[in-house]
Amino acid sequence: MTDLERRRFLLGAAAAGASALGAACGWDGGPIAPKLRAWSGLNDWVSARLFSSTRLARVYPVTRRTADRDFPDYYVSRALPVLADPAAWQLRVSGLVRKPLALPLERIQALPRLTYTVKHHCVEGWTAIATWTGVPFRVLAEMVEPLPTARYVNFRSFDSGYSNGWDMPSAMHPQTILAYGYNDRPLMPGHGAPLRLYSPTKLGYKNTKYLLAVEFTDTRPGGYWEDQGYPWYGGL
Repeated sequence: MTDLERRRFLLGAAAAGASALGAACGWDGGPIAPKLRAWSGLNDWVSARLFSSTRLARVYPVTRRTADRDFPDYYVSRALPVLADPAAWQLRVSGLVRKPLALPLERIQALPRLTYTVKHHCVEGWTAIATWTGVPFRVLAEMVEPLPTARYVNFRSFDSGYSNGWDMPSAMHPQTILAYGYNDRPLMPGHGAPLRLYSPTKLGYKNTKYLLAVEFTDTRPGGYWEDQGYPWYGGL
């Protein structure tokens, strides 16, 4: 068994435990919670050691894209999260950086962009192929100049406080983008408009939708599902 095969096997076991937690939102895991969290911890340990900043997820031709209905909307708020004043939205970037910024969408869209067609993997077991367009996260990082002590990034959402913590190497991976386009059109509200985090090297729940703020930190952040037992690393 190769390293990649071993990682996928371990990830599958951890994801199965995470799905059990997610199937009953708010459930604390009961008597099997320690075992589920142990699997999650093992997945994190394996994923972090097998991560490669040069290994790219497979890119597909646009002819392989699946139908929009195969990529369901998802949010944790009671209703679809929509900004009251979209024109006033800005992405706030702060924390352990030399040059904190607040960027409107127009400025983000003017930055160097990356477009790819990749497969999305949900922890619940479904997949879909779609095209995403956005600014590579490393471009944003170069603008704000993280301090040497910044080891993690916390991505916060306006979707009922949804958030995800990422390690710096994953955030700086060349396929990690802040996406504002989906299948050759502006990002849709159900998919996280106006801006979402996206990487095909991560499971879907790590790709924070409805992005509001980015914070560089020296302390590992938690996350909406991670704090309920999902693997923190969430890598593929």
